[in-house]
Amino acid sequence: MISNPLRSDLPPGVIGIQQFGPVTIEIVHGDLTEETTDSIVNPANEQLQHAGGLAAAIVRKGGEIIQIESDRIGHVPTGEAVVTGAGKLPSKFIIHAVGPVWRGGGANEEELLASAVRASLLRANELGLESVAIPAISCGIFSFPPARAAGIIIRTIRIFCEVVETTLKTVRCTMLEKDMAELFGGVLRNNP
Repeated sequence: MISNPLRSDLPPGVIGIQQFGPVTIEIVHGDLTEETTDSIVNPANEQLQHAGGLAAAIVRKGGEIIQIESDRIGHVPTGEAVVTGAGKLPSKFIIHAVGPVWRGGGANEEELLASAVRASLLRANELGLESVAIPAISCGIFSFPPARAAGIIIRTIRIFCEVVETTLKTVRCTMLEKDMAELFGGVLRNNP
């Protein structure tokens, strides 16, 4: 985790914090696989085959049981989310959210990304969880433009937290890449 030279009042690694309804949103520069939130969100593909990107890192660190549980579930449509155990990770659960592959913006990608984020938050709420950490879904190997995704993800979290009666108290947007975390931090600051 890094210290934040711009905001000495923030914990190490935290780029920004904002309250949306009863829920605190935090933007974090850190390793999602080390989060101690009740659940983390895995940016998955429809087949739940965790062979590349962050999904592969989650299975490497959490153990093969994550892939085994995912195989039992099978196919998940884009925009949806399912839950498995977290193996050896500090979190209790993994919410596997299937975000869209970027196809230029004409294939309903924005709504599918918002749907994947909403579905993730709903799964956390259904489990009665108090905290969840979400990465920049679809921004890695699925090539969704990061600035556009940040706005959609932050807006979807905000609306969910203000509209849904939720057990969630903390939603962390956790990114290993410093530039991505700073981008999300800027969107959070400008999204009242």
